[in-house]
Amino acid sequence: MYLTHDITPERVKALSFAEKSALCNEIRKLLISVVSTNGGHLASNLGTVELIVAMHSVFNSPVDKFIFDVGHQAYTHKILTGRLSEFEKLRQEGGLSGFPRPSESEHDAFIGGHSSISVSAGLGIAAAKSLKGEDGNVVVVAGDGAFTGGEIYEGLNNAGKNTAKPCKTNGNLIVILNDNQMCISKSSGALAAYLSQIRTKGYYETKNRVKKALNKTALGKKASGAIGETKRIIKGALISNNLFENLGFKYFGPIDGHNIEELVYNLELVKTIDAPCLVHVKTKKGKGYIPAEENAGHYHGIGASRAPVPDCTPNTCTYSEVFGKEITRLGEENEKICLITAAMKYATGSNYFAKRFPERFFDTGIAEAHSATFAAGLASGGLTPVFAVYSTFMQRCFDQFLHDASIEKLRMVLAIDRAGLSGEDGPTHQGTFDVGLLSLVPDTTIYSPLTAEELRVCLKKAIYDDSGISAVRYPRGIAYNHDEKAVSDYALYKNRNRIKSEKLIITYGRIAKNALRLIENGYNADVLRLVRINPISDMVCDIISCYNDVIFFEEGSLKGGIAEKISAMLAREGAKIRFRARGVEGFMRHADLERQLKLCGFDLDGMRDFVFNG
Repeated sequence: MYLTHDITPERVKALSFAEKSALCNEIRKLLISVVSTNGGHLASNLGTVELIVAMHSVFNSPVDKFIFDVGHQAYTHKILTGRLSEFEKLRQEGGLSGFPRPSESEHDAFIGGHSSISVSAGLGIAAAKSLKGEDGNVVVVAGDGAFTGGEIYEGLNNAGKNTAKPCKTNGNLIVILNDNQMCISKSSGALAAYLSQIRTKGYYETKNRVKKALNKTALGKKASGAIGETKRIIKGALISNNLFENLGFKYFGPIDGHNIEELVYNLELVKTIDAPCLVHVKTKKGKGYIPAEENAGHYHGIGASRAPVPDCTPNTCTYSEVFGKEITRLGEENEKICLITAAMKYATGSNYFAKRFPERFFDTGIAEAHSATFAAGLASGGLTPVFAVYSTFMQRCFDQFLHDASIEKLRMVLAIDRAGLSGEDGPTHQGTFDVGLLSLVPDTTIYSPLTAEELRVCLKKAIYDDSGISAVRYPRGIAYNHDEKAVSDYALYKNRNRIKSEKLIITYGRIAKNALRLIENGYNADVLRLVRINPISDMVCDIISCYNDVIFFEEGSLKGGIAEKISAMLAREGAKIRFRARGVEGFMRHADLERQLKLCGFDLDGMRDFVFNG
């Protein structure tokens, strides 16, 4: 057994290739066991086991810096860098993060929760090393999905033109393209087709061997120079117009990403080259676990010991599935509706629409900013674009919403999934900033429905009744169903005792259920549940003015949130009302959802204490 609690990069280096292969098998068994129990990203990590073992065989972390893009492929790196004993608490409160975190380990060079950032970060780290005179390589591991995002090309372009600057010490910038033909859904677009065609036929390996052989002959360097032009011609034939070469990188590959010996050989080779290098590695997402190999999209991220919901019944649909089925139904009656997603077809429930209306469905790859402006373009052409996006990834689109859509009052709909707290994925994936960002954009309407039926009502209203940008935001998980009539503005609930109360609880979205439980349990307060949370209607303002003690619960950031806006409004009007608010402060650490709600004081006990004892 090679996977023991004292496993270190140094021990990995000492193993033979056969022993390293055995270590990979042991790591895969551990990954399947822990992720199946705790939830997490399975298929992506199964695909990078040999690659990461090879990296630790060649490089010296933390002197050499490893950056993973996206970081959901870095579990093996965590295991090999002194965190094996903690790995069983992966994604659990107090345990390891599901993504690289520099605050967690010196071996994690940069945080990695969002896509396409790695080359920019890596170039910055390499430049910092150079300026400080430090040795060490910077090794970026980026999936082919990350290469559908624009920021990575900005980084490549900058790195290629700065070959004289960043790496003048004993080190290099090395980008490893982990090509498994997948984002979360299958990779799409011109880049995916391009990668499938790239072939180098061993040019650099051949060049290196020929050079060594020539230097051993009597002709030596003279012969080497004489064949320079021939070498240039051969290279042109073998690598015809390679994108990465044109950007200033030395290109190697494609390489079998599950052959440790081949990986080690090529990584050792690129260490000797004094120029930015790109190593194209072909891997199999889900490698070694047949269900994940056959359905890598489904096993990209799995829940903690939960069976997936197949074709949902009305009472077991997730909010994502409710959205997906409703937008498909609306698409039947309105041929102007187009649906856009950024490499999240299945995760956002967009697969239903994609299957029914493939000509009106657009998967842009991991390119949220492009998606937003693309939607604005569709809107300017008289269509009705609906952009399905996770709240945390929507943050990348602020400038596009503000500049490309809002100024001209272009009409688009945002279906914002994973709004609010989202559990074990940690601070990079919490959907707690969308309300503050979107409410800054002029002429933007935001809905936060509680039930499945309200989601349907709000989506239809956003498509047909509103102007400008309309956002319908909803949480992760099973949709709440209730017999109560769905509303798209607000609902006021009087306390059970029908006693006039001085206290008004205001809230919206998922946590409204606990506020309603308070008054159902006999506590003397009324509840105002907002559904349209921006702009606030005059009727809502009139209701608030009837109470002396107003308490706001917001499953989002207090800074820039709706509570802060209402507080400012009351202050401007000189209202003599006691106003208190509880929301999410800063970044929420990873834990299960119920624990996160409790930590924020959104559980029943937390709400009661804040309302009556605060």
